[in-house]
Amino acid sequence: MADDTDISTLRRILGTCRTIAVVGLSANWYRPSYFAAKYMQDHGYTVIPVNPAYPEVLGQKCYPTLADIPVKVDMVDCFRRAEEIPALADESIAIGARVLWMQLGIVNEDAKRTALAAGLEVVMDRCVKIEHARLFGGLNWIGVNTKVISSKRPRWLPY
Repeated sequence: MADDTDISTLRRILGTCRTIAVVGLSANWYRPSYFAAKYMQDHGYTVIPVNPAYPEVLGQKCYPTLADIPVKVDMVDCFRRAEEIPALADESIAIGARVLWMQLGIVNEDAKRTALAAGLEVVMDRCVKIEHARLFGGLNWIGVNTKVISSKRPRWLPY
């Protein structure tokens, strides 16, 4: 089932959850997790990388698991396969997160039920970067601010 989170809820979540643990964050600039985390970091969010493969990503210490993070986390943003989400839901509950966010293409109804029963809000099959850009005016920021998208007509086109 697709996500049914309404716009006002998404706006509230993105407006109040300022510390985001990004599970599966890659250090490779061309990966979607890197784009999304960089965008959120550049827009004032505290991004905490969670990936045992790296010591650091985006200038932040990288933690092997959610349980290893020493600060309070508002949102857990998951860049992992759907079958890995139930365990991440349990870890999110254990650390006291308020929101479990599953990225585009990730849907797990069992994890959703578990998280909702524990009092977490759940967003599935949505990109945190895309939703923030859509709701808070960052659509010109495509991952890197190339300034390629513009409403001005290019002068070299023969109109």
